[in-house]
Amino acid sequence: MSAPNRQEVAVVPQPVLAPLTRAAIFLVVCLKPDRQSYAAVRSLCSDLPGIYRAVDFRRLEGGLSCVVGFGANAWAPIFGEPRPNELHPFREIRSAERHAVSTPGDVLFHIRAREIDMCFELVTHIMERIGASVSAVDETHGFRYFDDRDLLGFVDGTENPRGNAALEAALVGGEDPAFTGGSYVIVQKYLHDVAKWNALATEEQERIIGRKKLSDIELSDAAKPSSAHNALTTIVEDGIEVKILRDNMPFGRPGQGEFGTYFIGYSRSPRTTEQMLENMFVGRPPGNYDRLLDFSRAATGGLFFAPAATFLESLGDDE
Repeated sequence: MSAPNRQEVAVVPQPVLAPLTRAAIFLVVCLKPDRQSYAAVRSLCSDLPGIYRAVDFRRLEGGLSCVVGFGANAWAPIFGEPRPNELHPFREIRSAERHAVSTPGDVLFHIRAREIDMCFELVTHIMERIGASVSAVDETHGFRYFDDRDLLGFVDGTENPRGNAALEAALVGGEDPAFTGGSYVIVQKYLHDVAKWNALATEEQERIIGRKKLSDIELSDAAKPSSAHNALTTIVEDGIEVKILRDNMPFGRPGQGEFGTYFIGYSRSPRTTEQMLENMFVGRPPGNYDRLLDFSRAATGGLFFAPAATFLESLGDDE
């Protein structure tokens, strides 16, 4: 079993750059360790565009999209060699009481739409196809919260790149020719202690985030601590800021006291997001960590690669 030959084929990415939506489902599954299960998931990959079109056609204005990514341990059993140059298991980080955990996950489905029913329908059809071959280890239903705020009350995603800058930030280019148009995806579920957070004065919250809470305006360099969240997640290489593309979503169950943010970051290289996490959990310099982690903990962590749509569709040619 090998990756498909895509020579002289125009590369079409998966809808990594799809517009932000009001609803999403994040589904992470682990494969059963047998050839039939690997074959079932590989078969789904080539058939998924048709399944997507059937659901999308029922409400063309629904903004439905689906991105599927694969973990390092699942790549070779499903696709063989070669593999994306920088695909590896999520790197756990420990520093003092802060812990960026690494949790199991072979395949990630990131499904977005204007309404949750379309996401639900597509996930249902996906699991009908592969449910016997996988176990779902995490399923999170996300929602937009008022004016794109997280459950801590701050606008999330203000600095996302747009247009050509988004393409440059999120999609692999000529540095890995076999996987041009793909994207590395890091996901984490953060759970927030909202009671502890809400006990802070607004001004203190703003210093932790690095932005004004109401207006979303970034604090001046004079007012913003070096430990601010947006300071530590700014990555500069050779004098140029390197960005990632986020599509974070709030989630929660108030009756269970659960309030969270599902972080999902698409990037041309996982090194960018990994450096952000290192800065947050360890600190830049070490000890100067992200104070947001005094109120939030990472409950999951995974790294996946979302190959180009062209790659997935061409798998059917090998069957």
